Amino acid sequence: MSGPFDKLVSEARAEFDAADSKPLREAWQGLGLADIRRDLVRRLAEAGIGEAEAETRHLLARVLAPDTLAQALADPALVSWQRIAHLADLSWLRLQRKPLSQVLGSQPFWTLDLKVTSDVLTPRADTEILVEAVLARCETDEAVLLDLGTGSGAILLALLSERLGWSGLGVELSEAALAVARDNAMRCRLANRARFLRGRWSEGLAGAAFDIVVSNPPYIVSSVLAGLDPEVRDHEPGIALDGGGDGLDAYRAILGDMRRILRPGGLFALEIGYDQGATVSALARLAGLAEIAVVPDLAGHDRVVIGCNS
Repeated sequence: MSGPFDKLVSEARAEFDAADSKPLREAWQGLGLADIRRDLVRRLAEAGIGEAEAETRHLLARVLAPDTLAQALADPALVSWQRIAHLADLSWLRLQRKPLSQVLGSQPFWTLDLKVTSDVLTPRADTEILVEAVLARCETDEAVLLDLGTGSGAILLALLSERLGWSGLGVELSEAALAVARDNAMRCRLANRARFLRGRWSEGLAGAAFDIVVSNPPYIVSSVLAGLDPEVRDHEPGIALDGGGDGLDAYRAILGDMRRILRPGGLFALEIGYDQGATVSALARLAGLAEIAVVPDLAGHDRVVIGCNS
């Protein structure tokens, strides 16, 4: 005859056996948190993940919250098997090279914490260079922005968070990505100043003109995609990566229509690949745009082409 306790044990056993992370759960049985932490760092490093120490800290912070790692190491009572099972589940996904942002469901960008799914690119620190460049070049109190290929909404929302009098529109072809962007606008309390529209670049914006146009379009050469890291190649949307045969397809579409959608004197800023500064600048000049400059990232690589509509 079995009682309630036996039923709980049976259910826990079944959940344990069904979990994809069972190998980690088994390996960590009987280990203290310090040993589990060392084992996870080793496993991540062996899986080819370069920032194994830092990623282990992020994973532990998620499962231990609101307690800190130091508190958990000092007080074993804070480390329940449920927390270790949760750590194993998250770690197993990361060991399959799912991006950490997707494992955790969010990514810090600028001063924001943005929702991330497999439907959008993970916002990257390099893209903050574009945000900085726009803020430095445009100090007006009021402006209407357009973010083409908005994805998670990262660029648009970061800019709106810094300028209370600015508002903007994010255009995105993917409905799934638009849902993420709208969620992020709500999450960042910016939904009253951010709108989102399904479309391909500026094709559906008849009669519209904006003070600032920004974009982080796909710029990777199609033939290079297969050689990207698994986190990008297998888990991020190809539509946001593939820039065509020479990586410039999106720039031709965006810049070819820039003078129509950007008000005279208005500012544009486009993120680019590390070797695309000269070619994208040439496309901008060919489109009749002025004051073209290339802004480098912290590593000194070309990162943003910026200019204005004369």
